Amino acid sequence: MHKPCLKGGVCMTETIRTRIEREEWERLSPYAAKSSEAKRIREEEECPIRTKFQRDRDRILHSKPFRRLKHKTQVYIAPSGDHYRTRMTHSLEVSQISRTIGRGLSLNEDLIEAISLGHDVGHTPFGHVGEEAIAKLIGRFEHNEQSVRILTVLTGEGRGLNLTREVLDGVLHHTGKGIPYTLEGQIVKTGDRIAYLCHDYDDALRAELIHQGELPGKVVSTLGDSPSRMITTMVVDMIESSRNQDSIRQSSQVAEAMQEFRVFMFERVYNSVILREERRKGEYVVQALFHYYMKNLQFLPQEYLVWAGGDAVKAVVDYISGLTDNYAIDLFQKFLVPRY
Repeated sequence: MHKPCLKGGVCMTETIRTRIEREEWERLSPYAAKSSEAKRIREEEECPIRTKFQRDRDRILHSKPFRRLKHKTQVYIAPSGDHYRTRMTHSLEVSQISRTIGRGLSLNEDLIEAISLGHDVGHTPFGHVGEEAIAKLIGRFEHNEQSVRILTVLTGEGRGLNLTREVLDGVLHHTGKGIPYTLEGQIVKTGDRIAYLCHDYDDALRAELIHQGELPGKVVSTLGDSPSRMITTMVVDMIESSRNQDSIRQSSQVAEAMQEFRVFMFERVYNSVILREERRKGEYVVQALFHYYMKNLQFLPQEYLVWAGGDAVKAVVDYISGLTDNYAIDLFQKFLVPRY
C-alpha cells in the first residue's frame, strides 16, 4: 500500500493535505479507506489543503442537486408544518449517525460524509412514489443509480463532479443488494436505514399517524421507545459488533429488532391509507409531465438531450427526476392546467 513520502516522520514537501494524508495512516484503522489512495474518473491537480474525500464532500455540498433536496419529499408530501424531514435534513442526519459510527471504529469520516451527503441526490419529486411512477413508465428506475448519473454526468455542464470511485461506489450501493467495498460505504448503507426509520417514526408521531405505545414489544425491549434511544442502541451495537472486523456488522438481536421495526413502519406509515391519496396525486403529476415532455421535446431544456446522447426517454427522465416537489407542481399547472 502506498504511503506519503516520509523523512524523519515528516514529508519534506508537506502541505496541509499531505499532512492530513499522513495522519490518516497514523491514526485510522488498517481497514479504513485512505484518501491518498483514492482514484478519480479523471486525473486532476490535487488541492494543497483538502484531501480527495474532503474535496468530494465540498463539491456535493455546494452542488445544485444537493440544494434541491431541501424541497424534495422524505415521507410527507407538502406537510403542514416546518419540522418534518426533507431529503436534505435526512441526508444530514445520515451523515451525523454514520460519522459517529465511523469515529468509533477509527474509519474515514470525510469519506462517510461525502457518501452520506450524495446518496439521495437522485431521488425524484414526491419521494419513493415518484421513483415508482417513473419505473412504471420506463420499466426500471432506481434512485441510487440516478444519484450516480447526476454526480457523474448531470452536473458540471455534462462532465459531472469528477468524484472518487470510493464515494461513487458508496452512493451506488447505499441501497439494494450490492455491498460497498469500503467499510465507510457499508456504514452509510446501515446508517441510512437507522436514520429514516427513527426519524420517519418521529415524524409519524408528530403527524399522529401512530401513537406512543404502538411499537412492537420486541422493538421497544431491544431498541428503546424513542428515536434518540433507538439511534443510540443501534449505533453502539454497530460499533461493538464491527470493532477489529473487516466488514460492518450488527448483532443478530439488534438486526432482528430493526427488521421488525421496518416492517411496522411500512405497514403503519409508508403504506398507510392516510398518505395514499396524496401519493396518488404525486404519481399522477410525475407521469403526466413525462407524457407531456415526450410529446413536446421543444420545451425540455435542450442540454438534457445532449447529455443523454439524443435519447429522448433518458433526457426526460433525467429532467423530471431532478425536479423538486414544488417545481414539478408548478410545471404541471403551467402546461397541463387550463388558465382562467
